Amino acid sequence: MTHSPDSATVVIYSGGMDSFTVLHRALREGLDVHALSFDYGQRHRRELEVATRVCRELGVPHQVVDITAIHGLIDNSALTDASREMPEGDYAEDNLSATVVPNRNMVLLSLAIAKAVNIGADRVDYGAHGGDHVLYPDCRPAFVEAMNDVAGIANFAPVTIHAPYLRASKAEILAEGLAMGLDYADTWTCYRGEALACGRCGSCRERLAAFAANDAVDPLGYSQRPEPAADLQLPDPTADATRPDDDAGES
Repeated sequence: MTHSPDSATVVIYSGGMDSFTVLHRALREGLDVHALSFDYGQRHRRELEVATRVCRELGVPHQVVDITAIHGLIDNSALTDASREMPEGDYAEDNLSATVVPNRNMVLLSLAIAKAVNIGADRVDYGAHGGDHVLYPDCRPAFVEAMNDVAGIANFAPVTIHAPYLRASKAEILAEGLAMGLDYADTWTCYRGEALACGRCGSCRERLAAFAANDAVDPLGYSQRPEPAADLQLPDPTADATRPDDDAGES
């Protein structure tokens, strides 16, 4: 699919696997891509360094927005409070609910929509995927569809929220990226943000499971790489995770 030269999109680009693939997908569509990253006080700020380097190498306009002023509003999470123990193991509600950042994607999408209107872009690209549905309400179809409705009426110029992997698994996203020839050494996934990925947090384990499902080797360095790969489990994108009492967030 190609677009006219003046078609533009704002890609919410964290530096992780999903948004990395979304970024390249938008570039291949022929869009005028503007990458937008956010510093909200996350422990894994290393993702921002990766995002900056990738955009510089691609020649993609990139803005890192400092929203750490709101950190005190969203610090009730292991991702934003370094004093909390980071949960380990595969994605599951009982052990990773501590990584939910309150209302994060509504905040980030609102700012990305504002930038889109400001620069005349008619789209915002966002890397929510099916594997996040079990835990993160603001990655689920109902949330994305509602935000898309709001984005269409919140400004004089309507903006479309485009989430191409909303019902895809991490393995399916990776398969598409590998088919595009993408190098996932240029991504950061680990929640800890240390020199090497930990291999133990839910994000690392989901990433490694996606590579195993594609019979591929993750090029990222790990302090502890789980073996055997069969022990790693991917979240089920079709799982029922729509209970209204869940907290809002995404990782």
